[in-house]
Amino acid sequence: MKLPYWVRGDTNAFFGFGINVLVNVLTLTGLCIGVIKMPPGDVFGVILPALGIALVAGNVYYTFLARRLAVREKRGDVTAMPYGPSVPHMFIVIFVIMLPIYLRTKDPIQAWTAGMAWAFIIGVIVLIGAFVGPYIRKYAPKAALLGTLAGISITFISMNPAGNMWKTAWIALPVFGLLLIGLLTDIKLPFNIPIGLVALLAGTAIGWIGGAMSVPDVTAAAKDIAFAFPHLKISLLVDGLKDMSPLLATAIPLGVYNFTEAMTNVESAATAGDRYNLRSVLLADGAGAVIGACLGSPFPPAVYVGHPGWKAAGGRTGYSMATGVVIALLCFFGMFGLLGTIFPTAAIVPILLYIGLLIGAQAFQATPRAHAAAVVAALIPNIAQWATGQMDNVLSAAGTSAAQVGNTALNSAGVVYDGLHTLGEGAILAGLVLGAIVAFIIDKRFWYAAIFAGAGSVLSFIGLIHGEKVEWNADGPVALGYLFLAVICALFALGRPTPREPEPGERDEVVEGNTFTEAPEGGVPVASVS
Repeated sequence: MKLPYWVRGDTNAFFGFGINVLVNVLTLTGLCIGVIKMPPGDVFGVILPALGIALVAGNVYYTFLARRLAVREKRGDVTAMPYGPSVPHMFIVIFVIMLPIYLRTKDPIQAWTAGMAWAFIIGVIVLIGAFVGPYIRKYAPKAALLGTLAGISITFISMNPAGNMWKTAWIALPVFGLLLIGLLTDIKLPFNIPIGLVALLAGTAIGWIGGAMSVPDVTAAAKDIAFAFPHLKISLLVDGLKDMSPLLATAIPLGVYNFTEAMTNVESAATAGDRYNLRSVLLADGAGAVIGACLGSPFPPAVYVGHPGWKAAGGRTGYSMATGVVIALLCFFGMFGLLGTIFPTAAIVPILLYIGLLIGAQAFQATPRAHAAAVVAALIPNIAQWATGQMDNVLSAAGTSAAQVGNTALNSAGVVYDGLHTLGEGAILAGLVLGAIVAFIIDKRFWYAAIFAGAGSVLSFIGLIHGEKVEWNADGPVALGYLFLAVICALFALGRPTPREPEPGERDEVVEGNTFTEAPEGGVPVASVS
């Protein structure tokens, strides 16, 4: 079949997704310069060009995967997976890896090399996960996979943009309204003008007319524009890897997070109708992080949340490649300093809140109604992680920490910090485990619930979930709790209860006595009773 490289809907998706990635690159640029105090020359001359190479390579690759899937299934509505710098990792590498080193040494370069090494390790772990993730996806209930993804979208993707929006609501709310009308209804603008572009231009106009932006800032930023192309920074990477052991404490769970998040995003795309090969996705994610780190970037790229949103906006295979190329060019020419002075933040971030709404809704719409409680269970660890992160930031701004304040004082103020902190460690993997346990209990498939509870016990014991770092006996009491839960589920399984009857049209996830046939391209397995 003849497949066009660009359709009208790609324009809408390009402006929406491009703005999404633009926001994230602007944010990480500000973090490097404002928090780590890195020289702007290193940020604009090395880190951003390195990230640009990873982004253009990844988005071109995902465009290729989409076109291959479209040709194989003989349909023109396949949407490419979105790909860009990972938002949670962006904040974690800055505040957990780089900032402590900078505060201790006052050397931003040493902090940078540690970040590069950390991103490299993340990439290696994701490459390993490419051979493990498909099996997790095959047996995990959809409510657990989409629920933990919804947890990320509601907290890390939606809440910060929402806070920024309401700081300058007179700019942000009109933009948000335009996006909702254009992307959630069938109303089209005259001449099919892309709603994402109109929303950005309208918000920018309101911001400039209202005095939120400054001409001198634009003039000053324009002087910094210069072309820079990346080259290998192996010596810096090797320097960072010399002291690798402290990095593993966060790199291992975050690497697991990366391939678990990719797994849930592939499930989300499959629910929307596009069944991608999970291993191909994970290999590209891992390779992107490794390549970026070798060129000097401490920010691992990843498949993004939001495929269903760009599909609903009309995006097909062209929007992803166009986004990668355009963002890469902006990185090479050092344009992000200038762009940050032209477009008000409040005109940009509403697209992130829209994506958060869509993914949160999908978790409930695309799973059995009976599994709604399992979706909520999968949300909770992510909410706990976000909440404790906010508490930590507030205490840090006040010149103290939770450890200095003490659990007694926090508990007396009604703040259950210690419990929430434990619950939120390794949140996406913890959410998957908890959501799966609840879903299988609802279905009265207690052996499977016992298996996931046993997995939760092992993961807690070694610190991949509910632990501050990866170590032996990271959290014995939590591991024991999961073990007791596994025993309870196993005891109920011995009674051989009749499993819950599926709702009409519901896909049985994992059923005793069933065989599984892999879907094309390694997509969602289809159960067939043997």
